[in-house]
Amino acid sequence: MPLPKQVPVAVAERPLQPLRTRRLYVVDGIRLVAALMVVLHHYAGTRRLNEPGNAIWSRPVSEIMPSVFHVAAYGWIGVEIFFVISGFVICMSCWGRTPRQFFVSRVIRLYPAYWFAVLFTTAVLVAVPGVWERLPVREVLLNLTMLQAGSDVPNVDMVYWTLWSELRFYLLFLVVVAMGLTYRRVIVFCCVWGAVAMLAPVSGFPLLELLANPDGAWYFIAGLALYLMHRFGQDLLLWGILAMAWLMGQLELGERVEYEGVSSWRGAVLIFTAFMLVMVAVSLGRLDGIRWKWLVTAGCLTYPLYLTHYMAGTSLISRLHGTMDARLLLGLLIAGFLMLSWAVHRVVERPVARVLKRGLDTSFARVRGRQVP
Repeated sequence: MPLPKQVPVAVAERPLQPLRTRRLYVVDGIRLVAALMVVLHHYAGTRRLNEPGNAIWSRPVSEIMPSVFHVAAYGWIGVEIFFVISGFVICMSCWGRTPRQFFVSRVIRLYPAYWFAVLFTTAVLVAVPGVWERLPVREVLLNLTMLQAGSDVPNVDMVYWTLWSELRFYLLFLVVVAMGLTYRRVIVFCCVWGAVAMLAPVSGFPLLELLANPDGAWYFIAGLALYLMHRFGQDLLLWGILAMAWLMGQLELGERVEYEGVSSWRGAVLIFTAFMLVMVAVSLGRLDGIRWKWLVTAGCLTYPLYLTHYMAGTSLISRLHGTMDARLLLGLLIAGFLMLSWAVHRVVERPVARVLKRGLDTSFARVRGRQVP
């Protein structure tokens, strides 16, 4: 009986083409849940809102609606959940793509809603002054680049700090995309990035710490490992990376708990662990049976909702909190921003993304020397 032929290493390392898999509806739902967690936290669960005489509710939120406050106090964990999902989704969507396709996909995904959010928030801060300081016009214009953090310019809305973490992740992952995504290369990337993120804070090199992004690295790495588990199946190495990401992540959660000052480490770790277990179930195909169509729409609302809700929403609360019950105001405001997010997705994101994609494809065709109309 002839022995099976050994697969050459070159073939094993060849980048695989994108899989024709079913849409992971659960991931869309988790994204919206994470966004709503952050929204609720910003409206009713921050340390600032629980101070007497605060500029938004005027009284401590724990006195106005104590039950809501105790739940909302943990909503900041939605950001860490976003980072894990980002690692998962970016790896999934970039498999088999070129660096050009990766760049175009990120531009058309990030910028249309972001441009709207910068202008919308600025307009609300002009119309409703007294709660947040409005930036000078030159700084608002620089915010439209999404690169303001690199120029040490404040964000129009403070929630934009997470975009700076995302951009650094994209920059690092672009290296692997340029080489061609394979199981081995993504594993090596996870291990190298994790090691650098661990050493960067004690290295004394600010540039290394900036690139390594130690505050968010292990959440993105967890997402990458989860996608490899989804695509190739589980193995001990992936479980090891995931366990390391959880262990490093719980340390970061502890630091965030100290910063937020309104929640406990045990509660934060419990919520984050529950989310990670759900993502493991997604990766192993245990939740493939959930195919509710409305979850696709829910996922589309997430990004515009996150970008627009905070400073504009709290400014509105400062003007309206005395006109109705606090819980009713909270519900109406969240519903209103969800409707705004749907409108932004339909009227801004989709048409602007199409125009940007055509323009960028034409530009890159010219760069490659191809004839364009």
